[in-house]
Parts: sequence; C-alpha cells; structure tokens
Amino acid sequence: MKVAFYNTKAFDRQAFDGAPSANRHQIRYLKPRLDRDTVELAAGADAVCMFVNDHADAAVIERLAALGVKHLALRCSGFNQVDLAAAKRVGMTIVRVPAYSPHAVAEHAIGLLLMLNRKLHRAYNRVRDGNFALEGLLGFDLHGKTVGVVGTGRIGACAARILHGFGCKIIAHDPYPNPEVIALGATYTGIDELLGASDIVSLHLPLTAESRHLIGPSHLASLKPGAMIINTSRGALIDTVAAIEGLKSGHIGGLALDVYEGEADLFFEDRSQSIIQDDLFSRLLTFPNVVVTAHQAFFTREALANIAEVTLGNLSQLERREVCPNQVVEG
Repeated sequence: MKVAFYNTKAFDRQAFDGAPSANRHQIRYLKPRLDRDTVELAAGADAVCMFVNDHADAAVIERLAALGVKHLALRCSGFNQVDLAAAKRVGMTIVRVPAYSPHAVAEHAIGLLLMLNRKLHRAYNRVRDGNFALEGLLGFDLHGKTVGVVGTGRIGACAARILHGFGCKIIAHDPYPNPEVIALGATYTGIDELLGASDIVSLHLPLTAESRHLIGPSHLASLKPGAMIINTSRGALIDTVAAIEGLKSGHIGGLALDVYEGEADLFFEDRSQSIIQDDLFSRLLTFPNVVVTAHQAFFTREALANIAEVTLGNLSQLERREVCPNQVVEG
C-alpha cells in the first residue's frame, strides 16, 4: 500500500523503517503536518498516516477522498482531530493505535508528579549554578496521600498501580469501573467528589465533546485547595484560562503538563530562537509551581516500536480487506 506519512520526525522514520513489516508498504515521508494547506501532498497515496497535531477536518477528508485516499491511519490512540462523520460520508476507513505503551505514559505522569512535588527541576538548576541551599524546595511524602485518577483505562490503571506502590490512597472516576483498579482498593466516585477529596489529580481520559475543558471553572470550584493536577492525556481537558486563575489564587497547588490545548503551534519543533506568540502558554511558564514537557510521555523505544508495528499491521489488514479491530467507527 502507498502511504503518505505526514509530520515526519527522525524518530518516526527510524521506528517505521526498522519495523519487521516495513517492506510491505511504500511509505513516502513528509515533513509538514496534515492540514488544508498540505493535503495535496497525499496525491497518489492509498492511505495517509497522521499524528496527534495533524488535522483531518471535513475539508481535508473530502479532498483526500478526491485524491483517491481510502484509509487514514492514526499513529496514536486519540482521534479527536478527525471528522469521523465526514470520513463515513466519503467511505474512508479510520484506524488507530489504541494502546502502544501504557507504561510509558503512566511512568511519565508519575515522573512529572515527583518533579513538581520535590522541585527537582529547580534543584537541578540550582546545583549547576553552585547553589546548594534547600529553601524553597520543600515537598511532601506521597505515602498516605489521596490521588484521584480520572480515566482508568490501560494508562490510568497502570498509573494507579504505580501510585498504590507509593502507598497512596486511590479514588477514581470513569463511567466504566476497572476491576484491576478496584482490586487496588480504589473507590469510584463522581468527578466533583473526586476533586474535593484528592491531594493530587491525574488525568488519563480521551478528549471528547463531553471531556473538553473538564477541568474548568465549574469543576475547579470543587477542587481541594492546594491540590496538584497532572495531565498527560490531551491538552484541552484543561481550560488554560481557568487553570491560570486557579494558580494565581493558590487554589491549584501545582500543575504538571505534558500536553497543552494550544500545543499544535508549539510542540515537536525547536523554537528556542523564536518569540513564543502564545500568551497563555508564556504565562504558564512564569509560575514556579508549573512544569511542562512537550508531549513526550509516549516517547520510549518500546512505545515507538509498538506504534510502528500496530500501524503497519492495521494497513496490512486493510490492504487484505480484513476486518481491523483497531478501526474507529463513528458513534
């Protein structure tokens, strides 16, 4: 199958070219992101491979179909960036990678928590500057703290197991309770009850119309004063304006982000020589109790290998006209 591979980075090419099934498909690697301005680059392809910050709205979907593209393969789990109704209308098949490495994302979430709590980022920079003072670096024991895990699928469950190992009390929120999480002694509750009882809140749910700005003015009012929030899922789960107000007032005790709702124009590129034009993001970086990484939670050797193999496997199944279990269906 001929595949137009958008938003290519060196690590993508290395992982896909090194996959056991790489030679089954003709991959044309493209640097630009997929959007209305770059859609014409897919001409001649049977399928398009896209990532989290590519855009496949109705206009892009319709143009891809006109170019002869029959399949859209997401090399990620989320599919909020795809207009599923438009894809269904033109008969385009959408496939994804539902789980590449839950350990990678969960471990990064805990890493962010430890960094935020123990001020590891500040301590590292101090020592390099010859400053060995401890003032301003005080943290707290995770042991005995209550952590609210919002979303208990594969990643959320993995995070819950790690937190349980630290001796944390786990409470959870998910419309589909996970028996593995219940076995850890976790109790499921409503989102406001979870926010009010948690010392730490960790988000592990997909972005949908219902979950967009879940952490916004209304629910933030229920947050336990001084609680920390960790987000390694999707940026738009958090209303950035509301979060900034919560940080300014001290109601939010700390914020650790691997994702950001305006990240499409920032992340995955070196912008160290540019002036960041996103004022909200720049404001976030001024807070001493905010840590940000650039959507790297998934970034492990194991995860990249799994992403490549599953994506190529999905394409092979579509080429053979087999039923693909990773197909995304509207509704």
